[in-house]
Amino acid sequence: MEAVHGSMLLVYGVIAIALLILMITRYKVYPFLVLIIVSLLLGLVSGMPMATIVKSFETGNGNTLGHIAVVVGLGTMLGKMMAESGGAERIATTLIDWFGEKNIHWAMMVVAIIVGLPVFFEVGFVLLIPIAFNVAKRTNKSLLLVGLPMVAGLSVVHGLIPPHPAAMLAVQQYHADIGKTIAYGLIVGVPTAIVAGPLFALMINRYVKLPEQNALAAQFLNKDEIASSGTPGGTNSAPRRELPGFGITLFTVLLPVILMLVGSWADLVFTPKTLPNDLLRFVGNSDVALLIAVLVSFWTFGASRGFNRDQIQKFCGECLAPIAGITLIVGAGGGFGRVLMDSGISKEIVAAATSAHLSPLLFGWLVAALIRLATGSATVAMTTACGIVAPIAAASAIQVKPELLVLATGSGSLIFSHVNDGGFWLIKEYFGMTVGQTFKTWSLLETIISLMGLLLTFALAAVL
Repeated sequence: MEAVHGSMLLVYGVIAIALLILMITRYKVYPFLVLIIVSLLLGLVSGMPMATIVKSFETGNGNTLGHIAVVVGLGTMLGKMMAESGGAERIATTLIDWFGEKNIHWAMMVVAIIVGLPVFFEVGFVLLIPIAFNVAKRTNKSLLLVGLPMVAGLSVVHGLIPPHPAAMLAVQQYHADIGKTIAYGLIVGVPTAIVAGPLFALMINRYVKLPEQNALAAQFLNKDEIASSGTPGGTNSAPRRELPGFGITLFTVLLPVILMLVGSWADLVFTPKTLPNDLLRFVGNSDVALLIAVLVSFWTFGASRGFNRDQIQKFCGECLAPIAGITLIVGAGGGFGRVLMDSGISKEIVAAATSAHLSPLLFGWLVAALIRLATGSATVAMTTACGIVAPIAAASAIQVKPELLVLATGSGSLIFSHVNDGGFWLIKEYFGMTVGQTFKTWSLLETIISLMGLLLTFALAAVL
């Protein structure tokens, strides 16, 4: 086939993304399959040699999964250990005591930011929603008031703050410094989470009323009440386990973050290329840091809480099944990004962006936002956008700090979650909302995070 050049490639790129949206939203085809099909078709029509199309997709898929699969697997295990040991509950009860029932929406945001660091949004959500149900029932407040600050905290961490897997990938692609990215991410992320979470929840709570009965909430609450009374039929027919201490829980959850920060400061502490420096960098690698935290959690959340080896093994196995789908879709998103590059479409986008003289920050945000709207996944949006934006940013006349590029791309990847996003349906079902109510609450919340994240990143760029 003839190779296609120039603006026709751009047209094909736009059609491919439109086809993605249509097949996922209108015809409900599984995103993993759609990404493969559209990638192959795009390779064919853009005139890539047939022998290299599949190879290109596999390369992108493998490059993305090589890192992400390990981080997702380990992060999920850590989250599962925290949930099973009662660590998540311990964090919730402590925060209710500290913040008081009146300020519980602030407490939920803080808890989500802490717990969300090592795990994927969906995983963090599933870990924390039992806490939200319990807190809402105890404080007699609407689930929106408790739950929206929680999902805002999770979402901000997901898009902006390493060691979250999506942000970590962006750090690698843009060659950013992980320590600085965490620092800048907190400067931008915390005010953003405050506005999109507690403040937005207080406002929207007046207009959106949830149904009195929530079947899912009833399940979690009954389980807990039955378990705590020690009668058979609860999660444990034995009397309720004593919860782990707040300090040890917080230490275990934050351990990977601490190790990564230490790793990024290796050069300040020891001379580069020496053994201590290499050791610090090794321990600070996200895969190694998470592995160490998981092993520590086997003691802090496992053995010391009375779980035996078989139970811990079972937790590790159980928690991996639900993330298989997410992982495959993320890999396929990387494959699609690679086909965009190898077919020359990325080059055309580069040329168009360069001639438009867009700031790399705005361009990173825009590309991630478009892919997010197309595929529904913030992680796919971030991973694919990095591949497209990194070479453009490098060639751009306007030089920006790579750490800020991570934040701008992350903000774009969070815009307007709608029907092609798994998170949209997760929140709709758990909160017991209609599709319309989910748009008014969750989709709007995500858009606030995206726009405010971009504005604060620009403000930070002006100061630095």
